[in-house]
Amino acid sequence: MSTTKSPPTAAHEAPRLAGRSKVVLAVLLIAQFMLAVDFSILNVALPAIGDDLGFSLADLQWVATAFALCAAGFTLFFGRIGDLIGRKRIFLGSLALLGAASLAGGLAPGPEVLIVARVAQGLATAAATPAGLALLTTSFPEGPLRQKALGLNGALMSAGFTAGAVLGGVLTDLLSWRWAFLVNVPVAVAVLLVAPAVIAESRPAARPTVDLPGALSVTLGLLGVVYGLTRAGEHGWAEPLALTGLLAGAVLLVVFYLVERRAAQPLVPVRVLRKPTVAWGNVLGLLAFVTETSLVYLLTLYMQKTLGFPALAAGLAFGVLGAGTVTGGVLAPKAIARTSTTAVLVGGGLLQAVFTAVLIFLGDTPASMGLLLPATFLGGVGNMLVIVGFMVTVTTGLPDHEQGLATGLASMSQQVGITMGTPIMSAIATAAAGGMAGGMAGGMAGGMAGRAASAGAILHGVTTAVTVNAVLVLLGVLLAAVFLRRGRAYA
Repeated sequence: MSTTKSPPTAAHEAPRLAGRSKVVLAVLLIAQFMLAVDFSILNVALPAIGDDLGFSLADLQWVATAFALCAAGFTLFFGRIGDLIGRKRIFLGSLALLGAASLAGGLAPGPEVLIVARVAQGLATAAATPAGLALLTTSFPEGPLRQKALGLNGALMSAGFTAGAVLGGVLTDLLSWRWAFLVNVPVAVAVLLVAPAVIAESRPAARPTVDLPGALSVTLGLLGVVYGLTRAGEHGWAEPLALTGLLAGAVLLVVFYLVERRAAQPLVPVRVLRKPTVAWGNVLGLLAFVTETSLVYLLTLYMQKTLGFPALAAGLAFGVLGAGTVTGGVLAPKAIARTSTTAVLVGGGLLQAVFTAVLIFLGDTPASMGLLLPATFLGGVGNMLVIVGFMVTVTTGLPDHEQGLATGLASMSQQVGITMGTPIMSAIATAAAGGMAGGMAGGMAGGMAGRAASAGAILHGVTTAVTVNAVLVLLGVLLAAVFLRRGRAYA
């Protein structure tokens, strides 16, 4: 069986969702949208949080870092645990934890409580994201219905990232940064009231043992990599703790692979990792999230530091990108049905690459928004075609009892890609700008540091990083064309 080519009749089918299926889909999509919003909603609110709770400038980054470490580091572990003890149980428990953590964060009297709440939110996200995706894939049969569900999921997830940035600014300006936490509570409660009655549990007939050495090595390895990336984004790639984290993480991930080769009941069977659809599909997903999320950072830097836009105006400009991703999510399942997943991965990647490369020609006047807005819309369409193609690729051809593993790997690629994109592109932009005034290093958590750098230097740094970004997208196109072409998709 091949996942890169749809069934011959797929192009002629008009898949429709039954009444109960619509409710299941709506519940899962609302939850995934909330998780995406939660990832980005605090970025704009960080300065207000620091002023109100007395965070030092050095410690403020931990509001974002504590979340990112847990969200990326524990995703694969919780994804597999959902396969073993039941995805519905994990999904509902993690949403309850997210609601409680959001309430605690919104009411936090000081930095310590807020950081604990962010850790809990990260753990909840690490558990809910793969469990929700696994429930989505197992609720709809392989083929057009699943492709449609994954397309809508991808569209709303990407729209959630954009909405989070905008909503964070609006809530902070009009009410208080605390509402960036509290807004999650009623949504989580509503999902918890409806989900138990409409979502069916899925668990194995016989419960296998948990691969503790594998779980420990992969979790610590991912924590090391994510910590190293966030330290590098704040302090530069030569910083000792950043290098230590990256090196330790890489070593532990190698240990994890060796453990899995010998484990009787591995956390991640090596035969699954060797499937081209799983291996190369996740590489493409990683590149998709690295490029698009870091592009948002670069364009935020450009609009605020070169064009002089306020934060809220810059955030609102990304509504166009959000519209593009929603459009791509709607178009993706139709395109897959008419062609193949590989064709969508290649075509979407080319579309994203072309309209990312167009941004090289941005200037230093507001007139450049006439170029930026349509380019981000069309680039967003292409990026979402790739993301949906990636999700279809990595979840097709695996039995239901391994869907938590598949979605755990996919969620891990997503979270690590989101985390690593900004420090990589920030470092490139810093080097190109000549490191003026300490450079522009510092991811979304640390804010824009290069205040003394000239608008021209920042523009040069941004366009250089945009060039590298486009090259990475083209690399994904090449990998898809070579390793996922029909006949080589399965091993």
